Amino acid sequence: MTTAACEEGAGRVVLISGASRGIGLALARELLAHGWRVSAGTRQPVTALEEYGADHCHWSPFDARDPASEAAWVAAAHGHFGRIDAIVHNAGILSGKSVIEASDQDFDDIFAVNVKSPMRLTRLVWPHLRAAPEGKVLVIASLAGKRVRAAEGGLYSMSKAAALMLAHGIRHAGETDRIRCTAICPGFVATDMADGVEESIKSQLTQPQEVARIARMALELPATASVAEIPVSWRVETAF
Repeated sequence: MTTAACEEGAGRVVLISGASRGIGLALARELLAHGWRVSAGTRQPVTALEEYGADHCHWSPFDARDPASEAAWVAAAHGHFGRIDAIVHNAGILSGKSVIEASDQDFDDIFAVNVKSPMRLTRLVWPHLRAAPEGKVLVIASLAGKRVRAAEGGLYSMSKAAALMLAHGIRHAGETDRIRCTAICPGFVATDMADGVEESIKSQLTQPQEVARIARMALELPATASVAEIPVSWRVETAF
């Protein structure tokens, strides 16, 4: 890690949920390469980050369906690093059901993971973000939270629309404490979720590393630049 990279992150500590693959893993690597220290909250240890060592990277078991794991993660991360400057809500689940097909259980499950867990985690880290020089929250939402493209995406879009409004609620709640919150809203990204698409499309998709670079920018902006949303798409869409 270069001296310049260390200066950019300045030893700041970020919690990233769902950092074992896709956007979460790309973001962890991006931040570690620029001087941040990362606590990854995942269901299994993240072997892909072991090379960074315990001084820079920490892992804690986390399951968005288990509130006890949220409190344990926050306590473990703070105990390991002594501070928390930011949190990235990246963990989430998909649904291919329309709002007509979805059962009450389907609704409860996706909202528990995509909305309620990020809200609880934010409450838990809030005292640490208030103590930080400039606390930051990122919500990895989705363009699906801004429009419904097909019936089978209806339930997922509902949950991401709620996650997007959660980000706005956090942004307003943190105004006086200079805690800034940004919602990153990617479209289709070349993760394992895109394994089944045609090769001609897959080669054009937004890459996880590109979303990670945008997310790092949002985390490193000063509090004088409050950015509410950043929509990202692999193709030109109607303006949001």
